Amino acid sequence: MFSLQTIFGQGMQFYTLLEAAATAAHDSTKALHAMLKETARAPSLDAFKLARQREREASDKISRELVNSFITPIEREDIEALGSALYKIPKQVEKFADRYAMALNHLDGIDFAPRAAMLEQAASVVVEMVHELRHMKLERMKSLNDRLRSIEMEADRLMLELYRDIYSGKLDHLQMFLLKEFFEILEKAIDRCREAGVVAYEIVLKNS
Repeated sequence: MFSLQTIFGQGMQFYTLLEAAATAAHDSTKALHAMLKETARAPSLDAFKLARQREREASDKISRELVNSFITPIEREDIEALGSALYKIPKQVEKFADRYAMALNHLDGIDFAPRAAMLEQAASVVVEMVHELRHMKLERMKSLNDRLRSIEMEADRLMLELYRDIYSGKLDHLQMFLLKEFFEILEKAIDRCREAGVVAYEIVLKNS
């Protein structure tokens, strides 16, 4: 049954749900950055589980609304694409956190916090971009897209530095493996943010 509120409200609930998904993704990156800065105690994974749960709930609601809604403020395919991109961010973050907690004893002296800070910045920009969808201002969205691209480029530069460390001969084989794996997970998480940003930017390009 179609909702009269949806029909007359022009499907604005989709913006709210996408914003909730983006915020949950950002919260997961904030939790990761905080965990990696706090090295004096064993990491807690509760914040990541909660963020993923909130993201899944938002994703499920988006799927249900797409089935039940007569009107959407933007194309259904775009809502699905952005929802899917946002869903992948906390999933990648939780993957890092789970493995980090298991491998912590082998990671002494390895500082992941600077890269996690960049991931948090990227997710913060994604939140802004999703909020801007309500306004469809191309100039503002272009500025945010440029910021996100700059963060991604800086992350790529740091990855090159990482490979120099890996092949420096100063690390044992296990540390080399773990360092490469963990930084690649962080890099992929930043890529997920970039993908979400690209979808949001392209939505505005199509509708402005």
